[in-house]
Amino acid sequence: MSTQAQATFAIQRWEEAAYLEMEHGGKCTRASVSYAFQGDITGESTLEYLMYSREDGSGSFVGIEHIVGSVGGRKGSFVLQHHGTFEGPSVKTNVSVVPNSGTDELQGLYGSGVIDITGHQEQYPITLEYGFD
Repeated sequence: MSTQAQATFAIQRWEEAAYLEMEHGGKCTRASVSYAFQGDITGESTLEYLMYSREDGSGSFVGIEHIVGSVGGRKGSFVLQHHGTFEGPSVKTNVSVVPNSGTDELQGLYGSGVIDITGHQEQYPITLEYGFD
């Protein structure tokens, strides 16, 4: 049985730098990011993104995020895997809990969710369907 967590997150830190620039205008970047969560998911995270940006501003990314806080009132930490796309101000991300990454009261946590945003905001929504083994 799964439960749906609704939360928001705010960017605390975003440090991005290119590590490969291509002849056709595309580039690969790495971003070190920190988020703060409120709602059914609370806490703070650290996240590493690897991104590919096309010359037109669209692209794809993957990321690994470590969250310390709580889910549904249960405290601990866990890891989310991200993969998504961006085009202009729109970002669509699928996230999934990395198996066996939960600690303390979040041991056995599993789940997946989406982040679907447009534009720059102070808070961004996340929905996570989750359960425990």
